Amino acid sequence: MKLLVTGGAGFIGTNFIKYWLKEYPNDDIVNLDLLTYAGNLANLTDIVLAYTDRYVFVQGDIRDDAFVSEIMETHRPDVIVNFAAESHNSRAILNPRVFTETNVMGTQVLLDAARQYDVSRFHHISTCEVYGELPLHSSEAFSETAPYRPQTPYNASKAAADHLVNAYFHSFGLPITISNCSNNYGPYQHPEKLIPLFTTNALQDLPLTLYRSSHNRREWLHVDDHCRAIASIVHSGKVGETYNVGSGVEKSIEEITDFILEILEKPQQLKTYVPDRPGHDCRYLLDSGKVIRELGWQPEIPFEQGMQQTIAWYVENRKWWEKIQQNTITENVEEDKWEKFSYQKG
Repeated sequence: MKLLVTGGAGFIGTNFIKYWLKEYPNDDIVNLDLLTYAGNLANLTDIVLAYTDRYVFVQGDIRDDAFVSEIMETHRPDVIVNFAAESHNSRAILNPRVFTETNVMGTQVLLDAARQYDVSRFHHISTCEVYGELPLHSSEAFSETAPYRPQTPYNASKAAADHLVNAYFHSFGLPITISNCSNNYGPYQHPEKLIPLFTTNALQDLPLTLYRSSHNRREWLHVDDHCRAIASIVHSGKVGETYNVGSGVEKSIEEITDFILEILEKPQQLKTYVPDRPGHDCRYLLDSGKVIRELGWQPEIPFEQGMQQTIAWYVENRKWWEKIQQNTITENVEEDKWEKFSYQKG
């Protein structure tokens, strides 16, 4: 089987490609990635060396109809797995348009290509955030039938993409599946995200900046468990269905921060607080019963173990994230804009 993996140089896409090539030795992968700031070919150096006959990288934009058609014509994939997305909520506040263009229009281009070239499965990676937020102190969880109530431009762009994917199933019979996943963590995650950001900042004795609502809770899943879930859905998921993928493990931002500081033996004084960003959701939790019952998937990596391994990876791969930091120095201008915006709204 041949897979077209979009966004495969990003965090989850990288880990998925590594997982799939190792687990399915008869399959090939074409990795299509635009290599924006979050895409990093260094993530896949070992893949290039180990799987020269089974792995191909192509740089390009999923919003480009002609380019995507050319890739489909050349490589003729059996399955498309769509990770490609802009995914940082704070950046979406600053520039909603690029999120809409990539996450909605880009997905639509891929869907048309999937129809034209008769793929056997189009699997779309989505997020728990399309459902909106849950009360902070409750036992509620989102099922696959929960209404969509996105509250940020990023969340809304992913929700719109989900609706498009479903529409192509109902209108055109395209064999799709969708997975809505909780917050992932693990190796190769860009250091703008919470766990790698706070880990790398702590290693440099830099401030760990928390929003004031630091007790807002998230559900945390190791990226390897997510990759196994995607594989189960691609192979055995029912066409036209959505599957929630979570661990059931909820931790607040404050708890995550304290865990990192404890593991790295850094002082609590590194924590600082700023006003919340607009649309800062209180809590996400997914009901993953469907994927567990129907496909037999279960998360396997305990949170504490996964976190220790993840923190150790950033300790041991300092050159990887230092290079990213050096390459994104110019982003400081944008971060300054965000801080000013955040304080104005606070």
